[in-house]
Amino acid sequence: MNPTSPLPVTRVAEPANLPTVQEAGERRGEMLYRPFGRSGETVSAIGLGGFHLGKSAVSDAEAIRLIHTAIDRGITFMDNCWDYNKGRSELLMGEALDQGGYRDRVFLMTKMDGRSKKEAADQIDTSLKRLRTDRIDLVQHHEILRFDDPDRIFAEGGAMEAFVEAKQAGKLRYIGFTGHKDPRIHLQMLAVAAERGFHFDSVQMPLNVMDAHFRSFAHLVLPYLVDQGIAPLGMKSFADSVLLKSKAPIRPIEYLHYSLNLPTATVITGIESQRDLDQAFEAVRTFKPMDKAALAELLERSRPFALEGKYELFKTSSLFDGTAKNAEWLGDDADSVQELAPIMG
Repeated sequence: MNPTSPLPVTRVAEPANLPTVQEAGERRGEMLYRPFGRSGETVSAIGLGGFHLGKSAVSDAEAIRLIHTAIDRGITFMDNCWDYNKGRSELLMGEALDQGGYRDRVFLMTKMDGRSKKEAADQIDTSLKRLRTDRIDLVQHHEILRFDDPDRIFAEGGAMEAFVEAKQAGKLRYIGFTGHKDPRIHLQMLAVAAERGFHFDSVQMPLNVMDAHFRSFAHLVLPYLVDQGIAPLGMKSFADSVLLKSKAPIRPIEYLHYSLNLPTATVITGIESQRDLDQAFEAVRTFKPMDKAALAELLERSRPFALEGKYELFKTSSLFDGTAKNAEWLGDDADSVQELAPIMG
């Protein structure tokens, strides 16, 4: 697969063309574990989403309890972001992991919005302090939503320089990127990286039963990641419950089963209650790789609700675009003006 080749918008799912797992993963206790790309490490097949834990409706004590309970039951992948809930999500996760040796039992990930080297470096240092750790296992460039984001990040003085230097300094171990807007932007990011000889360790993207029918990351991006040994991280299984409001005849657990049926390293899901946590473990307990007929039947049920991206608002609206609403998080305007001044005269 050539990530630079022109690609059509996928609107109709073809189950035979979807990459799927042949085995569920390594089952230990209540959890399944899968390889994290070609790193040699394994992570839990379900990841704990950090955004929901930082919502105002969840108390500090409850958020910490949920994190501890998730880890005790086998979840190792911790998701977070520098901008989630104005830092509250990282602060709570840092407090939880700082207790009782929990930090050493997890694979900790967070994300940075900064597009310039300076802003990205500052955000990395801030996240390290909030998370109360001296190293983050995976740091990802957040919200690759625009076709010019890859060039900004890989430019001289761009965020990738900060990431590489932080890795060399032992502040982070692996590098990835995330985005939810369009699979062709992901392919552009991968193409720019390939041109520069850089191999991402992970890529995070929406992978759900609606995605299979519209601007499909599963169809267009996932096969390339599998081929290149890049860990695919699934997100937006429910899209903050928006998909459930579609009234599609699909049970919540089936949404998770679909994502687990793809060759994901982990499926990150929002957990803000004991019910959410139990549902995630029930999905793991009952998951078995689907045959083609079962997958086709599930996709057929989702198809009438998925066309045109009506419920995948992260693709078709700006509601989920945090960096669009808060351009200062990117931190590159002032830096870019200084860098371009000699060129512009």
